[in-house]
Amino acid sequence: MENKFAERIHLVKPSETREILKITERPEVISFAGGLPAPELFPVEALKDACNAVLNEEGAASLQYSTTEGYIPLREAICQRMKVAGINSTIKNVLITSGSQQAIDLTGRLFINEGDTIICESPTYLAAINAFKSYNAKFVEVAMDDDGMVMEELEKKLQEHPNTKFIYTIPDFQNPTGRTLKFERRERMIELANQYDVLIVEDNPYGAIRFAGEAFPPVKHFDTEGRVIYISTFSKIFTPGLRLGWICADESFIEKYVAFKQTADLHTDSFAQRITAKYLELYNIEEHINKIKAVYKERCTAMLSCIKKFFPKNINYSMPEGGLFIWIELPEFVDSGELFAKCLDNNVAFVPGAPFFPNGTKKNALRLNYSNMPKEKIIEGMKRMGEVLHRELEKETTLL
Repeated sequence: MENKFAERIHLVKPSETREILKITERPEVISFAGGLPAPELFPVEALKDACNAVLNEEGAASLQYSTTEGYIPLREAICQRMKVAGINSTIKNVLITSGSQQAIDLTGRLFINEGDTIICESPTYLAAINAFKSYNAKFVEVAMDDDGMVMEELEKKLQEHPNTKFIYTIPDFQNPTGRTLKFERRERMIELANQYDVLIVEDNPYGAIRFAGEAFPPVKHFDTEGRVIYISTFSKIFTPGLRLGWICADESFIEKYVAFKQTADLHTDSFAQRITAKYLELYNIEEHINKIKAVYKERCTAMLSCIKKFFPKNINYSMPEGGLFIWIELPEFVDSGELFAKCLDNNVAFVPGAPFFPNGTKKNALRLNYSNMPKEKIIEGMKRMGEVLHRELEKETTLL
């Protein structure tokens, strides 16, 4: 049969992280690869109560088709959570999505024309790269330091690319680096977006998981012109399996998002929405999030201590105050893809850094996840990685 695929099929490739996760499913592998929450923290018993309550109180309605915008009590609860964080909204500004990944994809469908320029942090979230590439976007990368995207560099790129469609940013505990955009830079980003008339897509899956340092309001908090599209999710603070995310944006944008979502899935799982809304009614999710933060703080601290103890000294690494990830930058002669294969031979895994650069600019970095492994496995896995790193760096140094 003749190939019938659309041309865009060549723009899409499987997620490198997902492919790595398949490899690391062997029980003997200590994996720091996926951005997986700790499964032992999922509120299973509370969810049983919420499920039973939903089925007893509104069983038939919870199993019926629902509105595209989402279940009103859940949208109201989201508005309340965002208000506490610094975003004023109504349910007219909120659309429930099937995880934040659908929100990212819908954003690409809604805004990107072929060849449009997207400005992003360098590096940035792999799945967003893949989603936007499927609409044939061009990426312009902006350098980061320990305080997030560098605003002087951002302004330079905006000047060089006047037809930029939007800035894509993960300001809190960024994936993959774990870095956080500082307060003054958030204000400056809005000023630049206003000046150069571009949108901002603020992706915030991790902001609630702050276990150290000072919290900053979202970029959208500073938005006075309705140009920030805010995306978030319940995956990291509740459960990823329910696949619940949301978009908060100007009402005129939400209307268009709704139309595009109707062509994709009509509506997000109505049962999952009602279960989550019932959980939020019956339980204090902040208490649950505090448990997550305590565990992740311990695991992050353990991993950072292991880097100091087991890794070579000629590396750089981020020191996150929340979220799920630590970013490692190795000497320039090291290819983290080759290093991955050697570490896997020692039953430890991570994600090589190259896929996080949309233009393929850097191979000597890698991402570590600390949320999914218990402390004792973190220590053992990092020890194994350290042994491989010392061996490979010493070998390269000898060759040089």
